[in-house]
Amino acid sequence: MPLDEWPEAINRSFDHLNPAIYIYMQGYSEFGITGDATLKEWDRKADLPNITVPTLTIGGAYDTMDPKQMEWMATQVKNGRYLHCPNGSHLSQYDDQKTYMEGVIKFVKDVDQGKM
Repeated sequence: MPLDEWPEAINRSFDHLNPAIYIYMQGYSEFGITGDATLKEWDRKADLPNITVPTLTIGGAYDTMDPKQMEWMATQVKNGRYLHCPNGSHLSQYDDQKTYMEGVIKFVKDVDQGKM
């Protein structure tokens, strides 16, 4: 999608990116940590069961993050729930708004009502 068609809030956030920090931490690709990136060996999976606050993980069918991994993460935290956005990408709040917003609102209401 051409940048001028992206949501204004996304384009505005690009003005504040620091590519040197991103490359230092992640490497040159968002599809896998590369080179000598500082996050290359960072793995927090074992700590997920220590998270006790209600947690919503969200996966989009067209996300660069694996939706199955996001779903698995929801099973590892004590009060987790998974929301799948079948028309979503990494920005499901924009490209699958109905699913995303309904899911987030339901999650917040359930937390407020003690259903988690």
